[in-house]
Amino acid sequence: MKPLLVALLLALAASTALAGDVVDTRFAKTQGPHPFNIRDLVMMDRVSDPQLSPDGRYAAFGVRSTDYAANKGANTVYVLDLASGTGKPVKLVDKAGSARWSPDGRSLYYIAPTDGVAQLWRIDLGSKNDLDATAHQSPVQVSHSPLDIGGYRLSPDGKRVLLSYEVFTDCTTLACTKKHIDARDNDKASGTLYTKLFVRHWDTWSNGRRNQLFVASFDGDGQLPAEPTLLSRGIDGDIPSKPFGDESEFAFAPDGQSVYFDVRVAGTSEPWSTNFDVYRVPVDASSAPKNLTADNKAWDAYPVPSPNGKTLYYLAMKTPGFEADRFAIMALDLATGTKHEVDPRWDRSPGSMTISADGKTLYATADDEGQHPLFAISTTNGEVMRLSGDGAVEGYSLASDKLLMARDDLKHPADLYLASATGAHPKQVAQFNADDLKNAKVGDVEFFKFPGWNNETVQGYVVKPVDYQPGKTYPVAFIIHGGPQGAMNNEWSYRWNPQTYAGQGFAVVTINFHGSTGYGQAFTDAISGDWGGKPLDDLKLGWKAALSKYSFLDGNRACALGASYGGYMTYWIAGVWNQPWKCLVDHDGVFDARAMYYDTDELWFEEKENGGTPWANPENYEKFNPVNHVKDWRVPMLVIHSGDDFRIPITQGLGAFTALQRQGIPSELLTFPDENHWVLKPHNSVQWHDTVNAWLKQWTAKDAPQAPSN
Repeated sequence: MKPLLVALLLALAASTALAGDVVDTRFAKTQGPHPFNIRDLVMMDRVSDPQLSPDGRYAAFGVRSTDYAANKGANTVYVLDLASGTGKPVKLVDKAGSARWSPDGRSLYYIAPTDGVAQLWRIDLGSKNDLDATAHQSPVQVSHSPLDIGGYRLSPDGKRVLLSYEVFTDCTTLACTKKHIDARDNDKASGTLYTKLFVRHWDTWSNGRRNQLFVASFDGDGQLPAEPTLLSRGIDGDIPSKPFGDESEFAFAPDGQSVYFDVRVAGTSEPWSTNFDVYRVPVDASSAPKNLTADNKAWDAYPVPSPNGKTLYYLAMKTPGFEADRFAIMALDLATGTKHEVDPRWDRSPGSMTISADGKTLYATADDEGQHPLFAISTTNGEVMRLSGDGAVEGYSLASDKLLMARDDLKHPADLYLASATGAHPKQVAQFNADDLKNAKVGDVEFFKFPGWNNETVQGYVVKPVDYQPGKTYPVAFIIHGGPQGAMNNEWSYRWNPQTYAGQGFAVVTINFHGSTGYGQAFTDAISGDWGGKPLDDLKLGWKAALSKYSFLDGNRACALGASYGGYMTYWIAGVWNQPWKCLVDHDGVFDARAMYYDTDELWFEEKENGGTPWANPENYEKFNPVNHVKDWRVPMLVIHSGDDFRIPITQGLGAFTALQRQGIPSELLTFPDENHWVLKPHNSVQWHDTVNAWLKQWTAKDAPQAPSN
């Protein structure tokens, strides 16, 4: 269960934000100086996916702006000339994303819709190798398939491309899948018969299709055939994985003659298995894919071939069924089949990797003591060097001894920074949202440490309210992060952003309790089987430490709030640690641990965290089950849950609201029928924040009514 979030509406009579058309959506720069608020947040440009051209001259990247009237994001591809030093980003194409340079750097590919179908497009540079808006040639559509392209990767010589499509695996052509889709759409019978799990996953009911991997060659005109070649034939699994997989899960060999990909073969065990494996298949599909990591029954993924083609690097976990195990960097000798761990001394869990042109260095990001920096890892001795400073690297690209990063922190949304390949001399090269941030005042941030459970060091941070004045005290939003194997890092968020509370006059306190990532694997592992134990001790001790250290925190006017695991903990403390809190906010939390197992989608998570199934180990599901302490609930609570959340289904929120209402505890329910575990639509995000902020203010006001005692 990944760190997550979501929301919707209070009862009509109590709601303070009732209709999207009355919401002030002006940009901060048009409002003049003011405290940062949710309207600033939803209207910000979101910079992502930086891609350096092979010669290091240009940066291509994506920007998501908000079309508030249409209630959705609008994606655009930009290009920036880094050579000029003073250049400004040029908007290259609207309604597009996933921009990638051709190996020779003379063309830029991207995905954009054509008649409602996502296709691959290309823009060629002009004769001066110039991407100035007046110099480049017109976009050319290069794919003409009947199905959406899910992802792609160009071959090292630029002559082929890997393509992912969601298809019926018994079809031999894309056209066959399209025909079946149309037939289903036109069928007046609406029933669907399932024979195995997943029946639904994340926010989508199973449609019987799989993401499969194809390859196609460009013809002399740079066009792709309508029917590519299937490479993953016979593989009952998704490439890339659902729901969040991407192109980092497949790659060409340097000579372009082989392809590597990772996949979890489904069968009937998919919902309770994390056994991904890495496969190799000839690019001409002359033989079936070969499993290269069958010996490891845990997670193997994210293949990265060495430039000389002799070694395959990939990430591997050691514990089957545990999605939050540490990812180790593995090296597979393709000639002998021998494997070894590259980084056994590094107690961090890296994400997907990139390799240097000389094959001597791997690059990856990882959580690290409240930060999320970029690291360089030596392929010869496993030495690790941190390349970026504080904050979070959300994306990066390397070319021609340059490093381009999308970086953010708790006070700044992501923007582009250029550095040397060693991370030296970083320089901000784009200024998205700069005018908005000049006017929208944010709160200062300070990290602190304290002795937590078993006297072990635990980290947290505080965010001061934007109108902070020495000597004054402020109400507190005590935010509990989700995951549970996640962290509240020094990074910007478009969901649980502490600055939205600081802008409303609240101080924010958050604790990275045992189970959080970035403090070593033993610290992360400590939460499994102990959801209501060590983490609760850390939260209690962290709250005490924060009150002792920061005199501006008003401990008598504080509310606790959290989502996902943070929502579980909110329900848990409602029964076992409710004394400090004036109110609670629970978003998509686990209310009944036993029922959760039978209702959720990814069973491996529940079985790992609870030591097995509920019929084999019922006592584990009941040990820290919030539903068993409902009789001790007393604190007013806002419950938020969404209809398309299949990770923690809405029945969990409905059950909690029933418990509150039946006992006469002040409570309200906000529910979004069109959101998943997260709240993504702009109007819904505004409504979520307005509703939550109104609830916090109602119960932390100096004249607020007291919660009923039990």
